[in-house]
Amino acid sequence: TDRKKLHTAPVGQVFRLRPFHVLVATGGGYAGYRKYEDYKLQQLEKRGLEVPVKLASEWEVALYKSVPTRLLSRAWGRLNQVELPTWLRKPVYSLYIWTFGVNMKEAAVEDLHHYRNLSEFFRRKLKPQARPVCCVHSVISPSDGKILNFGQVKNCEVEQVKGVTYSLESFLGPRISTEEMHFSQAPPGNSFQKQLVTKEGNELYHCVIYLAPGDYHCFHSPTDWTVSHRRHFPGSLMSVNPGVARWIKELFCHNERVVLTGDWKHGFFSLTAVGATNVGSIRIYFDQDLHTNSPSYSKGSYNDFSFISNNNKEGIPMRKGEHLGEFNLGSTIVLIFEAPKDFRFNLKAGQKIRFGEALGSL
Repeated sequence: TDRKKLHTAPVGQVFRLRPFHVLVATGGGYAGYRKYEDYKLQQLEKRGLEVPVKLASEWEVALYKSVPTRLLSRAWGRLNQVELPTWLRKPVYSLYIWTFGVNMKEAAVEDLHHYRNLSEFFRRKLKPQARPVCCVHSVISPSDGKILNFGQVKNCEVEQVKGVTYSLESFLGPRISTEEMHFSQAPPGNSFQKQLVTKEGNELYHCVIYLAPGDYHCFHSPTDWTVSHRRHFPGSLMSVNPGVARWIKELFCHNERVVLTGDWKHGFFSLTAVGATNVGSIRIYFDQDLHTNSPSYSKGSYNDFSFISNNNKEGIPMRKGEHLGEFNLGSTIVLIFEAPKDFRFNLKAGQKIRFGEALGSL
């Protein structure tokens, strides 16, 4: 008859699975399961109950890493650059504001139609009076966020959250030459931690600040200091929310990060911007050579850049509260610095903090 013939492919050919598809489906499903577990932990925290520490096994970490978070983050970054039609901007941004509790009254520009794309909205500036910088205390918060942990560094281990630690040397990388950093001339047998302390009687301290998606995404200088060196670690882009930080040991050592090291009036000082899912882009305003979340990298690799040898041997002077850099969505800032033994933090674990508020002082 006049009916057309319909040609069909074999079922096996249509539904042929490839290893990549299996990894994405399995890893994505497991990531969803972890999100549900994180939600349950958050409910326990709200009730004031103690959250038990349950670390991920090696296979769970490997399964999580199988999710192509770097590729997804690059795709998300390109999507953020797409200019939205004027009529669509307010509905899209309003949904984000409602979901993450963004306070647009603090924004330098409150009109949502002003932001051409999601990237501009994420990186919105604040009104000058919205974040007064504390002049009394020596160290201020470099960003908005939640205090995950703080205190004195002990036994070359740093706590990312209570009860879960990571190696100080793995996080910062090998010791930088004494020509670029004023490390103490300690014997080689001394611990990495002791080599960072340049003045007798000082101790090493740390503070971890988590930036949620609804927080202000720029970060600033936490004190008056000079940046001497930048070390960039390419790596994974796993989520760094408190639930995952409580689950994966040395999470910050797995993830991509940018370590800025230098000196302040009491000796060694460092600020590290840690990348996360959908936050492959870390920008340092004075470092035009830095490029994060590149398509390929060698596992365990890092690259160094000296602001002393490339900047007339002076480094980059930063004033307390000065703009330093920005994330694309939200992530984590880790401060590691030396100070006299009478240094005290004015913080509580889990508290919300805003840029410019005091972290601690002598």
